[in-house]
Amino acid sequence: MNDAYLSIMIKIAVVEDNKNLRESLEQLFNHTPDIRCVASLGNVMNIVSELSKVDPDIVLMDIGLPNISGIEGVRTVKSNFSDVQVLMFTVFEEEDKIFQAIRAGASGYLLKKTSPQEIVESVRALYNGGAPMSPSIAKKVISSFQQKTSENLNEFQLTSREKEILYSLVDGLSYKKIAEKYVVSISTIRTHICHIYHKLHVNSKSQAVAKILQNK
Repeated sequence: MNDAYLSIMIKIAVVEDNKNLRESLEQLFNHTPDIRCVASLGNVMNIVSELSKVDPDIVLMDIGLPNISGIEGVRTVKSNFSDVQVLMFTVFEEEDKIFQAIRAGASGYLLKKTSPQEIVESVRALYNGGAPMSPSIAKKVISSFQQKTSENLNEFQLTSREKEILYSLVDGLSYKKIAEKYVVSISTIRTHICHIYHKLHVNSKSQAVAKILQNK
């Protein structure tokens, strides 16, 4: 365990209707030194009141929930808790589900076949500014980005480097990893990202992704 992880405590809420899986996720997080499961819900019916009690950093959200879908749940979370990050956790790999979740405000998208260690690392990555996605999901998102680059990104007058950084965000890289990739400081990356957000008229990486994909 990296000493840096021990200095923080990531609070996560789990929304999953499968009781056995939900309890397994609770145990996984509560046995990880830098993560605590502060809420465990089987649906999103009372999610606003429940999250208000525990103030989580991240919500792990299933899509196929009873009565109200996880995608609607993302909208509810983001409209009431703008600083809370939502990580989708689902069996769905269809493009429409992926893009609906991103448009709704999700910052990451993991498949349920993801290993426990990868789930933990994805939670940490999201907490530290990344946008974690299962490889097959990231490939579909990036492919869609590439198809729409000429029309959409040029419309917003992004520079070549800004486009590269935007792709890196979609690929789930943290600010630190992007800085290492382009051999610049983290502050330089933050400046580029501020410019990107300004040009796209958004305030977060999930909104930036949704902006480009809105005509998908």
